[in-house]
Amino acid sequence: MAVYTDVSAADLTAFLEAYDLGTLLSFKGIAEGVENSNFLLQTSRGAFILTLYEKRVDAEDLPFFIGLLGHLSAKGLNCPQPVRNRSGDVLGRLCGRPAAIVTFLDGIWIANPQARHCQALGEVLARLHLAGADFPMRRANALSVDGWKRLSAQAAPRAHEVAAGLAAEIETDLADLSARWPRDLPAGVIHADLFPDNVFFLGETLSGLIDFYFACTDAFAYDLSICLNAWCFSAAGAFDAAKSEALLAGYQSIRPLTLAERQALPVLAHGSALRFMLTRLVDWLNVPPGALVRPKDPREYLGKMRFHRTVEDSRIYGLPG
Repeated sequence: MAVYTDVSAADLTAFLEAYDLGTLLSFKGIAEGVENSNFLLQTSRGAFILTLYEKRVDAEDLPFFIGLLGHLSAKGLNCPQPVRNRSGDVLGRLCGRPAAIVTFLDGIWIANPQARHCQALGEVLARLHLAGADFPMRRANALSVDGWKRLSAQAAPRAHEVAAGLAAEIETDLADLSARWPRDLPAGVIHADLFPDNVFFLGETLSGLIDFYFACTDAFAYDLSICLNAWCFSAAGAFDAAKSEALLAGYQSIRPLTLAERQALPVLAHGSALRFMLTRLVDWLNVPPGALVRPKDPREYLGKMRFHRTVEDSRIYGLPG
């Protein structure tokens, strides 16, 4: 989440006239994340999240995201629900952007997750994959291998500002991953961005998932590798085998991995590290003037790329032999 577009109280009040949400009491921007403009609304009917869609979110994809939230909720997964206006519409326009309001989920995200949190994450990720199996809509992953190539070309002229020789290192990794990327793994709806700040806990219980705006149709094990990178490294960048083992055990307690998925995990983890390094790199080099946003340091994922490049056996991640 982030804020790229300023919203005035007058504009927001006018927008809310189409909804049965009571009186607007307060609103504030949410600075975390990097993709859309998000605001926490307090009304006389409760708390809600307002999102203005911009940057990498295509307005044509919004029916997929919104339909998915309803589908997953009906299957028992706790995630935000779109709020319809009096005309029955979920999407509107505010300050020249597509906009939607969703329900607020109780809970907090864990800044320093432990192995028990990783196990809970693995379980809910597997449940998400199973719950989305019969979702009828499909959306290609725009940030898979071909998307990485476009991001690399965009960042290459200034990549040296982040690390010497980075453009050449990215080019080498891209060539290697393009040649080895698995194409026939079990696939379906994936979240594709399940970082700790998108997972809420109440006490020790995982209470819900948010921010489905990268959700797409892709390999389940790729989604798992994204979580491995986001949850299983220390703040100093060291791989935490205990957290990884817990994550994978939690996942496999609900949905066991196939042999092909297990064998592909090193290349998937390498690729997902490259994907987030590239999007962070582009954002780091192109922060819009005046935006209320905290760009994330791409060097964190550069270190993860380099780690996975050395992994040849998925047992390193805690999978049994």
